[in-house]
Amino acid sequence: MTLAKASLTLAEFLERPETEPASEYIDGEILQKPVPKGKHSHLKLSLSLAINQVVGNAKLAYALPELRCSFGDRSIVPDIAVFEWARIPFDADGEVPDDFLLPPDWIIEILSPDQSANRVTQKILYSLQHGTKLGWMVDPHDRSTLVFVPNQLPTFFEGSDRLPVLDPIPLELTCEQLFGWLKMNPAG
Repeated sequence: MTLAKASLTLAEFLERPETEPASEYIDGEILQKPVPKGKHSHLKLSLSLAINQVVGNAKLAYALPELRCSFGDRSIVPDIAVFEWARIPFDADGEVPDDFLLPPDWIIEILSPDQSANRVTQKILYSLQHGTKLGWMVDPHDRSTLVFVPNQLPTFFEGSDRLPVLDPIPLELTCEQLFGWLKMNPAG
């Protein structure tokens, strides 16, 4: 949903109070993300936990859900932003900062039923143009994942296809396994 055609700058947008759900600043427009629904929320949590569990204490990377990332002339909030450990801009106390003024290394977007696939694709492509190494657009409706890497055509994954992950994350995951996390009811 478009909230406003902005005449404000990115810096002015970043000074505004946060909205719930989050708003993004894209091409001079303030766009509010859709309210997450069950499948979306569950996949976001499960995937973030799976990534962070395999990197463990190795300090290879870290997945952060719903993190505002501001770079170029945009401010986006990916469903999951994964950063290589060395690129996390820790503050002077060694803590994660509030502001991430850089693109994630791996951007993961999970489509909601009322979300535009083209808008999500645009966000992933913009991120790739600014240094992101890997992008996923996960579609819970048709149980597929479209994978983006710089300077290549997107690749479609489904079923038993093994999904590519950000190097050096030692995660082995197929589309079946990813969407299998949606089954929470053992009787179902």
